[in-house]
Amino acid sequence: MAKIKAAILGFGTVGQGIYHIVNEKKEDLKKSLGLDIEISAILVNNLAKERIATPGVLVTDNFEDIINIPGLQVVFEAIVNEEPAYSYLCRAIDKGCHVITANKVMFSKYSIPLQERAKSRGVFVGYEATTAGGVPVIKTLKNLLQVNSVKKIQGILNGTSNYILTQMRLDECQFEEALKEAQLLGYAEADPYNDVSGQDAFRKLMILSALAFGKQPNWSDVKVVGIDEISLEDVRKAKQEGLRYRHVAEIEQDENGELFASVGPQLVGPDHPLYAIEGVNNAVSLDTNYIGTLTLVGPGAGMYPTASVMVEDYAEIIGKRAGFFITI
Repeated sequence: MAKIKAAILGFGTVGQGIYHIVNEKKEDLKKSLGLDIEISAILVNNLAKERIATPGVLVTDNFEDIINIPGLQVVFEAIVNEEPAYSYLCRAIDKGCHVITANKVMFSKYSIPLQERAKSRGVFVGYEATTAGGVPVIKTLKNLLQVNSVKKIQGILNGTSNYILTQMRLDECQFEEALKEAQLLGYAEADPYNDVSGQDAFRKLMILSALAFGKQPNWSDVKVVGIDEISLEDVRKAKQEGLRYRHVAEIEQDENGELFASVGPQLVGPDHPLYAIEGVNNAVSLDTNYIGTLTLVGPGAGMYPTASVMVEDYAEIIGKRAGFFITI
């Protein structure tokens, strides 16, 4: 049976999740695809760091060891920041590898050139994991766009912010208390700036913009406001009025094709599609011309939600190359 050689770049939470799922689903993938997958190598930052055992797999801190693997066909990328991730993926694409990324910081900026590069080399880019974790918004949007056009997107794209706002309302606690609880539970990083400032949601919104509209607004024109200025008194007053605070990322295209985007707190009522989204869940509401409004809800982050959609991207890509579609 033919074997697909794959590499994982980055071996933190998501990278380890990919390794686990590929090994757990190996036989299922083999049956459905008619191909075996082998994790041939893993790129890490620090070789001396203790990590899970990966018998038979090359573990290296040198990307040259990865790119020079004979017959390498798939690269899973789970690094943070724009570089060196972008350069690594460009080189992988140039070698003829399919690439699958969870890196929203890098992909929000380079989604269009990366996909154009991949198309010119006859390979695919999978990026479901960059936006809303386990919520299949990228696949759904791609399918919708074959017939529908999207007029507006609204989303709760950061589970940490949503959890904090939910707890402030349910427990009647201050922002700082809810943030501390989120950190203790592992929902927020030690440095929560990107989550609570809106930067994380903004990056994801730009990825959705590139897919839905084929372009992005000027980043400097997008107003991005965080949740750290919302007080317990604000939340209490909203609750008395039957409203809830949601941190909403939204983008809309007018009749002239101009894009208008913003990220920030909004008060929403029971008739709003994001009103019922609680805790660490993410949600994306798509306003389309034929279907109407469609809302997708699910877990926004974590080892297995993120890693599983990356492996699903792999199955879809390999299925496309073989001329059929696979779901696992």
